[in-house]
Amino acid sequence: MDISEISVSMNQTSLMTAVSTAVLGMSLDMVETSGENMVKMMELSVNPNIGSNIDVSV
Repeated sequence: MDISEISVSMNQTSLMTAVSTAVLGMSLDMVETSGENMVKMMELSVNPNIGSNIDVSV
């Protein structure tokens, strides 16, 4: 290998690393947003008054 081939190879490796890091960051943002939305849905679904009183007739 000559110096130009090594340089091209190193640049391609650097680019692949940068792209994979960016994709991973986007994926992490999406997971965080999904988690926040899940927490909001769970908070809205909780009604503390349901099930606190039981009427029993015999």
